[in-house]
Amino acid sequence: MSRPSERTEQRKPLRRKPKQLDEPPTAFDAAGGGKGGLPLPSGPGAGGGEKRPTGAGSGFTDDVGSIAAPDDAQAIDPVVRARARQIAARLSVPRPKADTRSHRGGGGEFASVPYRGSSDDIDLDATLQVLAERPVPDDEDIVVRERVRAPRSVVLLVDVSGSMKGERVRTAAATVGALAAELEQDRLAVIAFWSDAAVLSHLGGSVRPLDLLDGMLRIPARGLTNVAFPLELAARELAGTPPRDARVILLSDCVHNAGPDPRPFAGRLPRLDVLLDTTGEKDVELGRELARIGRGSFAAIRTYFDVAPALSAVFRTRVS
Repeated sequence: MSRPSERTEQRKPLRRKPKQLDEPPTAFDAAGGGKGGLPLPSGPGAGGGEKRPTGAGSGFTDDVGSIAAPDDAQAIDPVVRARARQIAARLSVPRPKADTRSHRGGGGEFASVPYRGSSDDIDLDATLQVLAERPVPDDEDIVVRERVRAPRSVVLLVDVSGSMKGERVRTAAATVGALAAELEQDRLAVIAFWSDAAVLSHLGGSVRPLDLLDGMLRIPARGLTNVAFPLELAARELAGTPPRDARVILLSDCVHNAGPDPRPFAGRLPRLDVLLDTTGEKDVELGRELARIGRGSFAAIRTYFDVAPALSAVFRTRVS
């Protein structure tokens, strides 16, 4: 049985008629630590290397893409990096709460955690180790066994097309850095996109927040905006992940001007939350519709100060 959001529905035409691409978009794999392989596009119309479709639909490549500045002009401005890190430090998202349901009905696995008033199953061995160092313990020095929710699987899609320049790029990079730091116990994938896309980290892979932030800042903001392609890539990243533990966050102006209609792709995701940058050209109507079809939330981002409350609202609600 298909989900209600996947049923055929009459949709209004897009406000903009997107350009039909002459060849399938390419997903560059830049998650290999920036060593060797395929440099990402750095000039107008640059393809960044040989595109080698591997068979299944869109143009994917097995090569590893390096996020490399081709000349001194493209090197990261240290002032921009410092500011982006400062912005990221202001952001936070709620951490998963312990699942205190019974063993029979609960999800997740048991773990030893500091006492927080919700469990009376004391881990004696771990507690005795703490008491050996602290003869007069505080409540949190008591270690108990609690059922902890399974790690969240989050795919962050970040628009780096030509319309996302200046302050928008700094906000995007800060959001990447903040989520990577806050979700260190979870599974995070980051995909930057324009008419093509670059996978900066895969679900389950090692994530270094500042490396991701720097990687974002190294990608020039240029080219058309193909919102459908990163939604397709997100679905592939989340394949096999239980829907209740999975979500996709799209940070974009939603000015979709290349590729197929992204709305059907939104309906195939477990949840899609949209953070729409309104500081320049934007398509609020499409952003709201993508969030509705994706059973997620919508938030307008005007400055980087808006990002933290928007992300907090996203993570306060569970995937349905």
